[in-house]
Amino acid sequence: MKGVDWKIISRWRERQTTSFFGAVTFYTIIRLPKNWQLEFRRIARWAPCIGSIVGGLLGLADGVLQRLGFSVLTRSVLIITLWIALTGGLHLDGAMDAADGLAVGDRDRRLEVMKDSATGAFGVMAALVVLAIKTAALYDLESYRWLGLMGAAGWGRWGQVAAIAFYPYLRPTGKGAFHKQSLRLPQDLLFGLVFLLSLGGLPYLLDPHQWWLGLGMTVVGGAIALLSGFWFYRQFGGHTGDTYGAVVEWTEALSLCFFTVFF
Repeated sequence: MKGVDWKIISRWRERQTTSFFGAVTFYTIIRLPKNWQLEFRRIARWAPCIGSIVGGLLGLADGVLQRLGFSVLTRSVLIITLWIALTGGLHLDGAMDAADGLAVGDRDRRLEVMKDSATGAFGVMAALVVLAIKTAALYDLESYRWLGLMGAAGWGRWGQVAAIAFYPYLRPTGKGAFHKQSLRLPQDLLFGLVFLLSLGGLPYLLDPHQWWLGLGMTVVGGAIALLSGFWFYRQFGGHTGDTYGAVVEWTEALSLCFFTVFF
C-alpha cells in the first residue's frame, strides 16, 4: 500500500508488545521467557487490561472448581487466595503500608511510617478487612462471577492510573515514581477506560436483556475508582506507590460489594 511506512508500523507494534510483556511481569508473578524483550516505561496504561486478564483467569479457575464440585464458600476463599498469589500481593502490601500511615495523626510523619518494612497492627487489620470483604462479596455473587472478577480487577487498576494522572507524587523516588514520570495524558488514561467500557458491553452481547448489568458495573466501578484515589489524596496530600496499591485493593473490594446488587 502506497504511503504506508511499514517499518514505522513494525516498530510501533514491537514497542506495544514489549511494553505489554513488561506490564505482565511487573503486575503479576507470571515470568516470560528470558529472551523476550521487556519495556517498563508507560506500563501503567496496561494495568486495567492486566487486571481484567487476572480476573478472567480467576473466573476460569472458579468455573473449574465448580465443575469439580466445590461449594461456593470454598471456591470463594480459594479464588481470593489465588488472586493474591497471581499478583504476588503487590497491591495488598501497599494497602497495608497505607493503613499504617493513616494510623499516625501527624500527616508529616505518615510517609516516614510507611517506609518501615515492618507491618503494624493497622496494616494487618486493613488486610484482613479487605480480604474478608472480597471473600464475602464473591460468595454473594450469584451469577456472572467471572465478569465481576474481571470488572473489579480492571477498575481497581484504572483507579490507580487515574491517581497517577490526577494527583502529585510525594516521593522523589520509589516504585511509583517512574509511573508518574512516564504517563502520557490523556491517551494512557483513556486506553484503559475504553477497554473497560468495552468489558461493560459483554453482558449485552451475551444477553441483550441484561444490558443493565454492564452499565451498573461500569458506573459503580468507575465511581469507586475515582473516589478511592481522591480519598487517599485528601488524607496524604498526594500519592505514593503504597497508596496506589491501596486504591487498587479498596476499589476491588468495594466494587465487588456493589456488584452483588447487580449480579
